[in-house]
Formats: sequence, C-alpha cells, structure tokens
Amino acid sequence: MARALFLGGILACAQPARAAITETDFLEDLPVVLSASRLSQPVNEAPAAVTVIDQDMIRASGFRDIPDLLRLVPGFTVAYTRDNTWGVSYHGLGDAFSRRMQVLIDGRSVYTPGFGEVPWASLPISIEDIERIEVVRGANSASYGSNAFLGVINIITKTAAQVAGGHLSVQAGNHGTAGALFRYGNGTDDLHYRLTVSDQRRDRFDNQAERTTTRHLDLRVDYQLSASDEITTTFALSRGDWRQGVPGDIADPVRGLDVGSEHFQTKFRRVLDAGNEWSLQFYHTRLSKADGFLAVLPSPPFPPSSQVPVDFGYTQWRDDLEFQRISQLSDALRVVWGSEVRREGVKAPGYFYNQGSPTGTLYRLFGNAEWRLSPEWIVNAGALAEDHYLSGFDISPRLALNFLPSADHALRASITRAYRSPTFFEESGDQRYFYLNGQPFDRIFAPSAGLQAEQIFSRELGYVGHIRPLKLQVDIRLFHDRLTRLIGDRNIGDDPASVNPKLFQYANLLDATIRGGDTQLRWTPRKWLDLIVSYAWVKIDSPDADIAASTPRNNFSALGIFKLDQGWEASAGVYRQDYMYWLGDGDYTAAFTRVDARLAKRWELQGRQVELALVGQNLGGKRYEEFRNDNRFGRRAYLSLTLDW
Repeated sequence: MARALFLGGILACAQPARAAITETDFLEDLPVVLSASRLSQPVNEAPAAVTVIDQDMIRASGFRDIPDLLRLVPGFTVAYTRDNTWGVSYHGLGDAFSRRMQVLIDGRSVYTPGFGEVPWASLPISIEDIERIEVVRGANSASYGSNAFLGVINIITKTAAQVAGGHLSVQAGNHGTAGALFRYGNGTDDLHYRLTVSDQRRDRFDNQAERTTTRHLDLRVDYQLSASDEITTTFALSRGDWRQGVPGDIADPVRGLDVGSEHFQTKFRRVLDAGNEWSLQFYHTRLSKADGFLAVLPSPPFPPSSQVPVDFGYTQWRDDLEFQRISQLSDALRVVWGSEVRREGVKAPGYFYNQGSPTGTLYRLFGNAEWRLSPEWIVNAGALAEDHYLSGFDISPRLALNFLPSADHALRASITRAYRSPTFFEESGDQRYFYLNGQPFDRIFAPSAGLQAEQIFSRELGYVGHIRPLKLQVDIRLFHDRLTRLIGDRNIGDDPASVNPKLFQYANLLDATIRGGDTQLRWTPRKWLDLIVSYAWVKIDSPDADIAASTPRNNFSALGIFKLDQGWEASAGVYRQDYMYWLGDGDYTAAFTRVDARLAKRWELQGRQVELALVGQNLGGKRYEEFRNDNRFGRRAYLSLTLDW
C-alpha cells in the first residue's frame, strides 16, 4: 500500500507544466572536465572517457552515501560490504578496498597507504558540499600515478562563494537512516568561507549488528590575495562511533569502534593570463581506527580460560607537496607539467608484527601536451615518471588522438600503460596472535618475498557526440585491457603448531584480459525532462575463475529527472546488473534489479527556500544481495527537509 501511494504521488504530479528553469536544467554544450589530463577540456577533446555526475543528478538520485552515486557511471559496481566498508569497482577485480582506483577530493588522494582502501564511510565530506564528480573511465596513471589503475574518481567541492548564507537539512527514515547538516557561508569581496557540520547515522542490514554514527566538521576559506593570486585552505575532521561484528563469533564479536580522520590542505594559485598559471599545494591526512578486544576461546578444544588479545586498529598518514604549471605555448599547443613528493606511513601492530611503523617516500614528475594539429585533429601525449618506495621506478605513458569532423562529434583512439604499487600490508604484512601469556596462538599472513607493481596496458576507441536536433549527448567507449602481475594471496604451507594451519603470503600471481564496451546517454527532449542512461558489457578472461567472474557481464542504470510546475520535482532510478563474484571476503551474488524514486516540493517561506522530499529505495520490494549472500538490501524510505536562507 505504501509503495502504491508513493508511486501514485509521482505519477499524479508528473505533468509537463511551465516550471521555472535554470540554465543547468537544459544542457546546451558538452561538459568541460579537468581530470583526464589536468587540463580544462571539453569531454570530446579529452584523451580519456569521462563521466560527470552533476548536482542535478546527485539530488535526483536520492543517494545519501557517496559510493552509491557511482551506480550512475557505466561499468561501475557498488556494494556495501560489512565492517562499515564499501566495495566499488570498475570492470571487475572488486573487493572491499577499492584498491585499483585513485580517489581524489579537490586533488587530495584518499587512497590509504597501509591497506589500499578508500575509507568511504569516514571521509569528512558531505554530499551537499559536492559541486560535481568527474570519473575517468579507464587507466590514468599518466596524470595521477600508481593506483590510477582502472580509473580515477575526482570529487570537486563547492567554493565558499557558491554557498553564501545558511543551509539546514535533516533526514529520517527506516533502517536507522537519519542525518542532520548545517552549513553557513559568508565573506567579503576578497575573502569567503564556508563551515559545515554534520551528523549521519546508518543501520545497514537486518542480520548485522552494524550501526554507525559519524560526525564531521569541514571549514573552507578562499582568499583572493590579488587580481592574479588566490589561496584556498580547508580543514576537516570526522569522528565515528561505530558498532560492528557478528553475534556469537569469537573472532569478530559485536563491539564498538572509535574511528577518526582529518586533513589539512592549502593551495596557492597564480594566474598569469588566460592560458598560463601555476600552483603549489600541500596537504596532510590522517586516518585512525581503535579496534581492540579480547577473544575468549571455547573450552574445549582450548584450555579453560584461554584468551587471545586481538588488535585490528591502525593509524595511517600522508604528507604531500605538489607543484603544477600550465602553459599556452602557442595557439595550437598547451602543456601541463609538475612534480610531487609524498611521505606516508602506517602504524598497525596487529598487522605488522615487530616492524614498528612502515614508512616510505615517493617522487613523481608528470607532463601532458595538447597539440592541435588542425581544427579537426588533436593529439594528447603525456607521461608520469614515479619512484615508489616499494615497487621502484616506473613510467606511465599515454598517447591519444582525437578526430573532430565537427564541433559536435569526436572520435578518440588511445593507448596507455599504468601501474598499481603494492600496499604496505601486501609487501610486509605479518599478522600473528598470541595467548595472554605470550605463547604463539596463530599466524595468518607472512611478509612477501618482494612484489612488483601490477601493470595494465590499455587500448580504447571512443566516440563523443552531441546530436542537437534530438537534444542527445552520447559517449561510447570500447576497450581492451591486458593486466599482468596481479597481486593476490596464496597458501605457502602448513604450520601444524597453528590453530589454522594455512599461512598466506602475497605474490604477483595472475594475469587477466578485460574487454568490452560501455556507453552513456543524456537526453533532454524537453526543458522539464532529463534522462541519463548507462550500459556496460564486460568480459574477463583469466585462468582464475573468481577473477573471471568478478564483474557482471551486463550492467545498466537509468535516471529520469522531471522538473514540474509549482516547485515539484520527481525522479526515478533503475539499476540492473548480472551475477558476479566479489573477491576477498565476498561471495557470488545473484543478478538484481533495483528501482528508486524521489518526489520533492520546493517553495518560499518568508524569504527562505524550503524543500520537502520523500525518497524510496528498492521499491520492487524483493531483497537483493550486496557483496555477501547474507547482506540483503530490502525496501527503504526516508524523508528529507531542507531550508536555505
């Protein structure tokens, strides 16, 4: 009955009336992106395929967690795993760590050095503060170095001047969904700031003991020093009071976690003229988790009162300094080049037995040139040289040729090579457990014998078009990726003295070939209708059956946005994928189709803008599997109230 009322409300309001329209409601030009080559380029001139998730899409999707937004990108698979982590992958090899993609927030990497995870749940950023997300579909180490292996996700936040005034939003729904956010922005002609504070709460699945409360504070200050110089500074921190574990499991009991992250980032930028500028950026990040408990072993088979201390806690940190220079050398030639030095480390005694705190320093030198041979032909050539503290020296080159027979159509051919360096744990993880009296109990992982960086050689053909008579934008990518030296764990022998006789070690074990195609369409036939559709077909060939099944063969999404009369807006999203296997601690998960919908009403109240929205998720009602067979996502709904002044 509730579902019928919800859908009925949308259909009743879905009348194409004379709504107020802004310029962003009706697309006239192909979007301009920054993340493909570090140069500002229309997507049809970029050397790689790029998907832009804009504010309209973010709002209309109804998603409250950043990883969910990537369901709108062709070829991406997304799942909440367990232990407050997310699995996000592009074209396969997905696990609970998102370890083969570079994720940036305003140019700051959030990929952690210790375990290669992207800590989605503890990032000190709110969806309301996101300006757009640019997703480079494919290897991009030529621009961003190791770990930009299968793609790059660049989250770009709003400037302080964009959010002047107050903003308050609250959400409440079933499955423990609740949230509150307050933001205030102000400033003068030269100085602007915004301050955001947020409290978000989640209760993921019925069969899990996982509940999270995460609070964060985010301060951004933009200062225009002169007509040519500006400095941007951000400071943010988050604290999480999380509950996780499995009832009755001594190895993973129900317990509370104290999680925190913080960062400081400052960037100086000097604009010499329209085509020439340079910038210097520094940032510091720190991520910590306190997760220690005492495992009480059953008797028998263990001696009475046997106890084993367990410590899954860690502290990971990074300091990064980057210089970048953009130059317009002629009407036909633009270049960007720069260098980067990074110092990072991890402290996790439970994972690195008797090793202290592993640390390392990497160095990078990068450059990309955009050369217009003629109005129809553009060459993008670039490379990044990196000296990594674990995998040594590598060069990641890329060459792309774009043919533009007209301003609205472009063909692209490119080749690139990229790397993923091992993490500290893959290289030297040594995980051991001891009784309280100090006697050995078990050993799970041993340090590697020396790892090489994973390597990918990628070839692609692309088409980007704007068919103006149909109000249709098209992006098609065909790809063939050859992956070598993939890092995986193997059983290196039995230890009869251990409770679990298997001892694992990471090694360069496997190769794989990934091929297929993905496409995205954006159709705006009327000013009140915006339809975004994506589809991907992917096949992995590998001697390892799990890797071969680590992506759905078919993956589809569609988001329709209806801007209606008198402040009404309705949207509906459909997400469909075939069965797949999640690597690591995941399972084979069945194919599913998920339908979400949102209905919102905006109005003015005493000079303030008010919006009330109702969001329903998985309205079909059939629970589907996420990451593990026992993670069942059922029907959910929440209300949202937003006030701007």
